[in-house]
Amino acid sequence: PEAHSPALYLKGYGAQGSSDPDAPGGFPNLLTDHRTVVEASGFKKEYLPDVDFDYLDECARCTRRASGQQPRGAPPLGPMDTISFGGTGLPATPVGFGGAPFALLGTPASETDTLLGALLDLGVGLLDTAACYGGGDSEEAIGRAISGRRDEYTLVSKCGHQVDAGDAEAWSPALIASSIDRSLRRMRTDRVDVMLLHSCKLEVLERGEVFEALRRARDAGKIRCFGYSGDNEAATYAARQPDVAAIETSISIADQCNIDGVLAVARERNLGVLAKRPIANAAWKQAEQQPGFYGDYASTYHGRLAAMGVAPADLGYDGDAAAVWPEIALRFTLAQPGLHSAIIGTTNPAHVKANIAAAEKGPLPPDQVAALRAAFAAAQSAAGEAWTGQT
Repeated sequence: PEAHSPALYLKGYGAQGSSDPDAPGGFPNLLTDHRTVVEASGFKKEYLPDVDFDYLDECARCTRRASGQQPRGAPPLGPMDTISFGGTGLPATPVGFGGAPFALLGTPASETDTLLGALLDLGVGLLDTAACYGGGDSEEAIGRAISGRRDEYTLVSKCGHQVDAGDAEAWSPALIASSIDRSLRRMRTDRVDVMLLHSCKLEVLERGEVFEALRRARDAGKIRCFGYSGDNEAATYAARQPDVAAIETSISIADQCNIDGVLAVARERNLGVLAKRPIANAAWKQAEQQPGFYGDYASTYHGRLAAMGVAPADLGYDGDAAAVWPEIALRFTLAQPGLHSAIIGTTNPAHVKANIAAAEKGPLPPDQVAALRAAFAAAQSAAGEAWTGQT
């Protein structure tokens, strides 16, 4: 808001600044570190002895959230700064929330409602769910708990699987149409921002009917855009299709195949990209330490990480490895070019805060990313088989 604009402090003293957002040096270009702005303008800071630059930077942070844009020359965004979700025109936050765990692990409704509200309060601005999570429990929880705050988040869901008795054939146009209508009812909304095909096989995509069904829903205003959630060849194929606007794919320290394949294509086409399983389902934990079905679900990642033979200390991190790995894993994923949001599922609000704190430190440094990529490549070569993306 202009009332809190650093431009008002700077324009009157000969610094760059304009109320015209398109003008060189105009208002959007001031949304950066204001110490840097003042120094770059040649303006002497002693003329503003009482200016609280930390306050101005927070004002700029709020303005970036509202605008959905990152100005040229601005420093890296924090996890709760709103950024553009590829070319979709939708906003996203680098840390998003995945709605599978609370539905699949049977979290009580009161705890789920509290968690979802807390997420929005913390600034998480992208929620990911699916029609089949918990037989619809995940979507229903979102509708029950936060439909009244619908304008505060970008809503992503998935379709294609049979969920209820009487559903049409999986991946059929009839099933996709009815699933979208059911999602709208369950989440108590008039639109789903991003609707993704939920990991169907390549041959289903090649028939083309699924994309046409999603186009009809988009043109009817029920969804704003559509894409695909999955991995490997199917995800790469989907990323190349006309009108596909978003991809959700597995990217983590223990799942790097999609970085060079799917993510590269998505980046070329300016697609919105979500990383699922971005902290490798806590692959550093033993199976018995994992909740519910996650002991089996994370077993492939656990084996890969063990084979990679990398410890946090090798990357320069001190302390208990189990406490340090979550930060390393998340920051590795956020360091991948072209990625917009890492979808983290949890039932614990404290874990959400910890993930936000980790992301606030920024992407993992390039040398650490390179070390983890080299360890993955070496272990994959030693295994004698391709380590494909895990759905």
